[in-house]
Amino acid sequence: MALFFDQLWFDTRLAERGLTRGVLAAVTGISEADLALVWKDQRELSAAEVAALAELLGVSGAELADRAGVSTPTPGADPLSRIAALERRVAALEAELARLRR
Repeated sequence: MALFFDQLWFDTRLAERGLTRGVLAAVTGISEADLALVWKDQRELSAAEVAALAELLGVSGAELADRAGVSTPTPGADPLSRIAALERRVAALEAELARLRR
């Protein structure tokens, strides 16, 4: 993960697509003032904002989150599948504990 918001990368992507920061603000539903805070690395993007911006800029959510320097989970990661995976791990651990207690 990048440590800081990569202004140059974002400005380059915007220019390539003929977009403005105002368009980004509208797409994400945040104010232009809040977007300015993002650009100054004083506000982190939410997972939904990362997903919206990634789609608009034509990059993956993971790349956008990395360039934004955020610790936001990668958009699109299904929380229910993560829960199911955790439940399987807990069940496997319980089975191993039961086996060791025998």
